[in-house]
Amino acid sequence: MKFMKLGSKPDTFQSQENNVRYVASELATDIIVNVGEVKFYLHKFPLLSKSSWLQKLVANTNEQSSDEVIIPDIPGGPAAFEMCAKFCYGMVVTLNAHNVVSIRCAAEYLGMQEIMEKGNLVYKIDVFLNSVIFRSWKDSIIVLQTTKAMLPWSEDLELINHCIDSIASKAAVDPAEVDWSYTYNRKKLPEENGVDQNLYGYRNYKVVPKDWWVEDLCEIEADLYKRVLQTIKSEGAMCDEVIGEALKAYAYRHFPGLVKGGTQSSDMTNYRLIVDTIICLLPAEKGCVSCSFLLKLLKAAILVNSGEPAKKELIKKIGHQLEQATVSDLLIAAPEGETLKYDVDIVQNIVYEFLNRHRICEIETLEEDEALELNQPGGILSEASKLMVAKIIDGYLAAIAKDPNLPVSKFTGLAEMLSGISRPGHDGLYRAIDMYLKEHPETNKSERKRICRLMDCKKLSVDACMHAVQNERLPMRVIVQVLFFEQVRASVTSGTSTPDLPKSIRDLNSGSQRSSRSTPNADEDWDAVATVEELNALKSELAALKLERKASEKSVEKASFHKTKGLVMTKKLFSKMWSSKNGSCETSGSDSSETHEDGKSVSFKNRRNSVS
Repeated sequence: MKFMKLGSKPDTFQSQENNVRYVASELATDIIVNVGEVKFYLHKFPLLSKSSWLQKLVANTNEQSSDEVIIPDIPGGPAAFEMCAKFCYGMVVTLNAHNVVSIRCAAEYLGMQEIMEKGNLVYKIDVFLNSVIFRSWKDSIIVLQTTKAMLPWSEDLELINHCIDSIASKAAVDPAEVDWSYTYNRKKLPEENGVDQNLYGYRNYKVVPKDWWVEDLCEIEADLYKRVLQTIKSEGAMCDEVIGEALKAYAYRHFPGLVKGGTQSSDMTNYRLIVDTIICLLPAEKGCVSCSFLLKLLKAAILVNSGEPAKKELIKKIGHQLEQATVSDLLIAAPEGETLKYDVDIVQNIVYEFLNRHRICEIETLEEDEALELNQPGGILSEASKLMVAKIIDGYLAAIAKDPNLPVSKFTGLAEMLSGISRPGHDGLYRAIDMYLKEHPETNKSERKRICRLMDCKKLSVDACMHAVQNERLPMRVIVQVLFFEQVRASVTSGTSTPDLPKSIRDLNSGSQRSSRSTPNADEDWDAVATVEELNALKSELAALKLERKASEKSVEKASFHKTKGLVMTKKLFSKMWSSKNGSCETSGSDSSETHEDGKSVSFKNRRNSVS
């Protein structure tokens, strides 16, 4: 830390009790200065020769025949006044980054300018600030932190602006020219800073990272930090990615446990200021901060009760890069007092922003020429991000489906928002539907039908189909539809014709197809294979079924024989299932109007309406 010594005489200020200070001298004191609760017994001559304000006070006391003056509101209090008094006596005064602001403000208050004496205290402090403090990176930060206690004097004297300008100008310097000390505890690879490690030996590698200044600024309070960052951004030399790193470091430094709910209510005002400051400073460019960080910031904004504009801005930014999110990031706790476990509405708002951005991009792509189209997030990249978001939301639906208080409307409402995205496989959606039906056994027929319409049975993998066939929670129509499409898939794979199924089964499947035409995915390619991640979720429940399949195929040697046997077994399964369900279906005929949209399959309505 830099410092400057003024004066040469030894310090002879002494204390008597706690609130009395005096100068040890052969001359008797002739003035008492009351500063706050402290009395200073001093001499008029050295004080009045340098302070215009004390001259006025002493003139007033002479008229009142008194030798006591009162200074109730001097900035810096008794400590700052004592330093100014020592300067008047010519005693040694040491200026440093911690006390220079308070002494400068006190000297201004006392009127210790050049007009009173050449080389007065104000002049010497300004020289120290401009030639030493503002040229030092860390001292500038320390001084800026001390200005908060000296408001409004530090603001009026432009001390805050000078500190901010000094810090911003140094942060904008080319990292290769940084030759001063700084704090940097985050480890990064050389290539992250755009440096070829092959150009330097390991021992000689001392390249300054682009975000070298981030950690030192984390010590500044939120309102001043905002002004510093705004000035740094206005310089135009700092990329948005580094600004994003700075905001992330500042957030984690000041509320590491905020997202986990570990803060006290007394801290909420300060935390709200920090959260709102970070949101205000977020770069406009997409991807400068991770989607995971934005979602944590949103959880923090909800917890500290930030304003709606701040939360809406966060939701918009999250929606623009939703494909980077994870399911755990999206699990935002519902507000207090609600019966739901998670806040589904806020996720719907995020998905809406995602879809709205892509709609705008698609319109712009159509309107612009091919050159501009290359710069738009449309085409293949746009479709890929949609598929990624669909997969994330499928996982989110499976997670929130475990909430026993989640209504059907919220589950289907979120799923239907992405019905226009053609997924290559529906295993993830099937898993979410199965989880919801499992956790909500009270779901009625109409609700089950609405839920099951969300998925396209043609896009289920073989393992998912095998699971669905044995799933008693699914409506009978869905089970038959799964069996039919799986049989067709097996026929296409083996090169044989579609098996000759009973007419009643074919009628049931055609009725299922008609009832699901409202689903946009119904006419998409059903021959796609599900991803490994989606299949893993079903493996545990399919283990027993796979063992049975292997045992039944162990004695068969030729692949063609496997195909034929599979067709026969499936046909028998259809017949057995139909005969077992037929009796129970005939006894319940109260729901026939729900299961069909037309009257072409009257015989089926009379047979299969209780399991729709």
